[in-house]
This record gives sequence, structure tokens and C-alpha cells, in this order.
Amino acid sequence: MDQHANSILVVEDDPDIRGMLAFSLGRGGFRVVETDSAEAALAKLDGVLPSIAIIDWMLPRMSGVELAARLRRDEHTRDLPIILLTAKGEENDKLRGYDAGIDDYLTKPFSPRELIARIRALLRRVGHPEDGVLQKGDMALDLKSHQLMIRGEPVKLGPTEFRLLELFMSSPNRAFDRAQLLDRVWGRSIYVEERTVDVHVLRLRKALKPWGYQDVVETIRGIGYRFSG
Repeated sequence: MDQHANSILVVEDDPDIRGMLAFSLGRGGFRVVETDSAEAALAKLDGVLPSIAIIDWMLPRMSGVELAARLRRDEHTRDLPIILLTAKGEENDKLRGYDAGIDDYLTKPFSPRELIARIRALLRRVGHPEDGVLQKGDMALDLKSHQLMIRGEPVKLGPTEFRLLELFMSSPNRAFDRAQLLDRVWGRSIYVEERTVDVHVLRLRKALKPWGYQDVVETIRGIGYRFSG
């Protein structure tokens, strides 16, 4: 799943509530991906992650709390921001949600304005850009237009190089090994050799070289790569 600026995965089995959320969030400027079960959500999360997940507690088969706990145990999704929606308002229920690793909790009924305010506050806390632009010096990666600009000039990148740069710039100074990059950029359902990562990193560096930015993607010997932010 390609990541767009402020993309949101909504996991809600009630079609009326899910439709309301999609409409309200869309009007709020978010890109919404809808699912009606935990299993469908896991399939959607195979690849580059959304900015945030909104999960209903009462899902069929696997509950929202169980889903949140599973996402936190998985290295690929452990840092995904999660808001849990529920009709449960008791303190013990909230504690169960936080114990499962959620970031915020909203009790039904709630206003769309409150939900959007919570989402924006959470995105600020985790460092997602509100304007959808990742910045490094005079290099700007616009996630809405899918365009890299350096000193005001457009830089042509292939789709894989764009996703690599997006991941690197979203997590500056974090080292990724090749297996992690394959999971997050290519997705787990696609088999490619780890050597493929090196090929695309070289292509990314080549595209950045005319502007002197080829060294922002550093090789970490024995590990993989990191973005010097």
C-alpha cells in the first residue's frame, strides 16, 4: 500500500459508521482506506504503512484490542499510531486498550471534529508533517504530489526510490537492515532478494548526486542503511 500524506486506515465493521468516518476524514483532508475486519486490516498493512490507524473495539472474530496488541508485537507495525474507537467507557476498558499499545482512545458517540483534532494532535506527537512535506535542508519530498524538489527544481525518482526516500526521511537517523526495507517498501507478500535493496539505494543516490545529496543515505556496515537527518 503506497503511503500518502496523512493517510488513515479505518477498521470498522459497521458500514454506516465507517461511511461517516470516511466522509468526515475525507473532508478533513485525509486519504482514507476502509476495512471491515482485523484480517482485512492486516492485509492492507502489508507494505508501506498509513500515517495512522483508527480501529473499532468490537470487530468480528478478532477484536480491535487484539488487533492493536498484534500490531505492537510485529516489528513492521509496532510504531503505527493507533486510535481505538469504542462504546466502552469504563476505566478498566480504557486501561485494557492502553495495555494493548494504543495511543489514544475515543468513546462513542463522538463528533467528527473531536476525532480530527485527536488525529492531528497524534500526528504532531509522532512527527508526521501536517502539510505532507518531508524536509531536509533545501530538499523537500511532497507526499501529496508524489514529487521530490531540490532547490525548487523537480527531481525524477522511480516509484520504489520515492518510497525508499519517504521511509528514510520519515525516520531520520534510524538504521534499517535490508529485510526491514524489503518489508516496508516492497511488502511481505512480494518475494525479492535483499540485493534488490542495494540496487535501488544506488539508483536513489544517483538521482540525488547532481545536487550533492547522495551521501544523506548512509551505508551502515554489517546492518544496512540510514538517512542522516
